Amino acid sequence: MQRLYKKMAGTSAVFVAANHSGPSPVERDGLTWTEHELGLDNCIRTLRWCEPIDSSLALEGLEEYDRPQHGDARYVNKLHSAFVYLDKIQGWVEITAFG
Repeated sequence: MQRLYKKMAGTSAVFVAANHSGPSPVERDGLTWTEHELGLDNCIRTLRWCEPIDSSLALEGLEEYDRPQHGDARYVNKLHSAFVYLDKIQGWVEITAFG
């Protein structure tokens, strides 16, 4: 069964699990994507772990000072989750949920 994703409320390119129950909610009425549609199912063999960041909104601001590359991964402290950058969508997708 494929995991379903939704855009996180307040962002344009950050996708979290559709059932994410953490502090930053998904768009309530937004579209739902599968791993395949986002390109997560066959895109990355090795993650390149970068410095953790505090919030998911900071993920979108990286293009201005630290342009992400396909396969970059970052842990987001406030969401207790990790995200990977995908060139296909020019955005970030949750890959791990902790706690």
